[in-house]
Amino acid sequence: MYYAPLNYTQINIASGTYNPSTVKNLNNDAVSFWERALFQRAISIIDFENLPFDGAVKDFFQYCLYTFGFVGFFDDVKYGLSFQPGTLSGFDLYYQPVRFIVANPLLNREFEIGKDCEILKLTPDYFGIVDVITYYACKLAQLDNAIDMSLINSKLAYIVGAKNKAAAQALKKIFDAINEGNPTVVYDQELLVPNDPDDKKEPWQLWDRHVKESYITTDLLRDFQTILNNFDCEIGIPTIPYEKKERMVTSEAESRQLDAISRSTVWLNTLNDSFSKVNAMFGTNMSAKLHYDGLINEQKGGAEDGEDNPV
Repeated sequence: MYYAPLNYTQINIASGTYNPSTVKNLNNDAVSFWERALFQRAISIIDFENLPFDGAVKDFFQYCLYTFGFVGFFDDVKYGLSFQPGTLSGFDLYYQPVRFIVANPLLNREFEIGKDCEILKLTPDYFGIVDVITYYACKLAQLDNAIDMSLINSKLAYIVGAKNKAAAQALKKIFDAINEGNPTVVYDQELLVPNDPDDKKEPWQLWDRHVKESYITTDLLRDFQTILNNFDCEIGIPTIPYEKKERMVTSEAESRQLDAISRSTVWLNTLNDSFSKVNAMFGTNMSAKLHYDGLINEQKGGAEDGEDNPV
């Protein structure tokens, strides 16, 4: 999700602490796809109000905030009120950073926090949410692969062993004709005559796979949706579990909603606390709110109308 200048040994150590060495499920297109998809899903949970920028600059703002966990706001003579990703340095009595360093090709400067700049942070520990995104992206990517394999395997209903090349070619023609939709397939019965009169073996052997018994795609798709729902619940998108019960009581539905907004509420409070410092220093009126807050309240109101709700 973001560049870190690590050497080969450091990359192996970082990867090995999360993934077994025999499983290579990070540097592939499927994980990259889901990291991008989940990142865009995650940035939908919070709406920013009265930002002094929009368009591509707002996109960059969100990328920095959710990836690095914080940005620094400052007023520059050339660029005016601006923000940048940067590095925190030093600490005070409460181990909070005291300096913010910007290393941009167009701006290389060190700021004193609270005097020259203020820090807007997403989480209390100054971390972004890349760890959350990667955690779920790896699981969804592995399920993607399992679903693909299940779909491929479900198309193979028969495995046939041929006695000789002629029988093999005949079988290929027969299956081609069947797949074309022909209602009747005719083959040369001489193929059934053994080459040796004393040979009692059939010219081919047929193994009939029971596809329905090994078809697990529906289970995988259900697990896929469960993981995606868990990610939504983790970041604050309202979701209702459906995989275990057809109906659930009101208290269960509300508990799930509260679970879904617990982490996003921490992020929201952290942002608004940070915005208050930025606003006080620069005379702005920026703030943040939960995008799905109204939807959650509507669902709570609907849940109060009856004892239980259909999923």
